[in-house]
Amino acid sequence: MTTRAVVRLAVAADAGAVAAVRRAVYPYKAMSAAAVAHMITVQSPGERFLPLVALRDGEVVAWGSAGLNVWTSEPGQAEAIVYVHPEHRRQGIGGALAERLHQHLSEVGAVRVRTFVHPDGLKFAHKLGYDGTRQMHFSGLDLTKELPEQPPTPDGIKLVSFADLDPRTAYTADTVASLDEPSDSPLDAVEYDMWLEEIWNGPSMDKSLSVGAMAGDELVAFTVVETATDRMWSGMTGTIPGYRGRGLAKLVKSVALRRAAAAGITAAYTSNDDENGPMLAVNNWLGYQRVQTELGLLRTLDSDA
Repeated sequence: MTTRAVVRLAVAADAGAVAAVRRAVYPYKAMSAAAVAHMITVQSPGERFLPLVALRDGEVVAWGSAGLNVWTSEPGQAEAIVYVHPEHRRQGIGGALAERLHQHLSEVGAVRVRTFVHPDGLKFAHKLGYDGTRQMHFSGLDLTKELPEQPPTPDGIKLVSFADLDPRTAYTADTVASLDEPSDSPLDAVEYDMWLEEIWNGPSMDKSLSVGAMAGDELVAFTVVETATDRMWSGMTGTIPGYRGRGLAKLVKSVALRRAAAAGITAAYTSNDDENGPMLAVNNWLGYQRVQTELGLLRTLDSDA
């Protein structure tokens, strides 16, 4: 007889089990247990972040989380995510998590929720009131194989490790480069203290492998590397507007991948919105191969949600 799943608030001690479920659902993403614990315990109060786990026979089999997007100037924007271990699907767990999350978001003032789903989860999402056509492409790269020849470093550009960067310099470049990232809401309200706590001081970023391109005292292009055991994730690659079209994103990412391979990382993963043609081209040149496409969906909330 199958026991009913129990849904409860996630705590830091769940991080290892959540990371294992996440890897089973998303083998093309990389997030360490330390990064999951940080996500559970460190947020801005304005996010009103709710992390949930579902357990069956004492074992974590699913995750659900939701919160307000405090990095955009548009009020009431929220994000939600639900994933269930493949062996425990179609038993009502995802629906139970979603119901709790949507109720929470309605209570904290959310008016629109964004989520991403696998194609085989589209029917389930539609039943929950989600719709949309945004596509996010995920790609992987085998770092045990030879990479394309590293592009030359242009005159006036110096390559640096994030370990040697002042965080304020990195923050400035990150927030400028993110302004025109394809998204349903602009990333135009990223406060420094929150960025410092959640991004710079988080356990995901490997500063020794993350690479920046400096023009004088200004960081003009960069790629952030996040690691989880033998895998890496491209947290963000960006170039500030005045330096685009010079191949700097290709350069910093090429350097970072070589450093990661030398450090024993065997697989690299990244994602790009379907509208981000320049970065899709860079990743294709580097040899990334498409492994999954997720669908970006939106749901409007009201007081009866």
